[in-house]
Amino acid sequence: MTAHHIRYAVDGAGIATITIDRPEKRNAMTWAMLGAFNERVADAGADEKVRLLIVTGTGGAFCAGTDLADLSATPANARGGRRNGEAWPLLRCPKPVIGAIDGYAVGMGAELTSQCDVRIASARARFAWNFAHRGLVPDTGAGSWLLPRLIGPQRALRLLYSGAFLEAEEAKAIGYVAEIVAPEALAETALNEARRYLASSPFSLTRIKELVWQGLARDTEEHLAAHREKLAECFASADHKEGVAAFLERRPAKFTGR
Repeated sequence: MTAHHIRYAVDGAGIATITIDRPEKRNAMTWAMLGAFNERVADAGADEKVRLLIVTGTGGAFCAGTDLADLSATPANARGGRRNGEAWPLLRCPKPVIGAIDGYAVGMGAELTSQCDVRIASARARFAWNFAHRGLVPDTGAGSWLLPRLIGPQRALRLLYSGAFLEAEEAKAIGYVAEIVAPEALAETALNEARRYLASSPFSLTRIKELVWQGLARDTEEHLAAHREKLAECFASADHKEGVAAFLERRPAKFTGR
């Protein structure tokens, strides 16, 4: 276990897992935990051996939000999770990020799920952006910028205005989660999803993720200019050469991410 209830592991295939491990508080985040969480995300992004990242929780919960007792007791200048002004660490991670969500994902927990590229949920997953109940706006900005782009402004605003729970079945129906499974199948299902991406070029995946997320904030011409730049990088990459050779030789590609 790493410090502050955040566990980090990398398997032999290059799949990293960050586990929020404070089950007695439904994995509610303290500022120290958030700082450790952000550090582990940065570690996964910087490690060449890591191909993908899975984020999950323990004890039948994903994350019940910010620990309000810790928040009130922590001076503003000591709240390390927001240091350096960095926002949306999971979205900014250059590797694909899969959220494996069981039970409550509330407040900051819901915000973290919005930053994932793909969300796999258990049948008992429940999401709530309940910031208005505390006199706040969504604390990371994901609920006010990412969520409307994921599910549409009207659906997002209903959730933000009411603070109501979004249950797993409805989350799948509106496209917020990709798949619903039994709680006991969640970990393996998330791993299987990650394994599907291992056949793809890491060089390509990094650039695809960047183009998709940054494209949401660009106009068409800006996006196409960025697209042409990334495509040129891909054409010049070792991964592209290997992908073509593997196809012609009818064998699995051995990508290096270069």
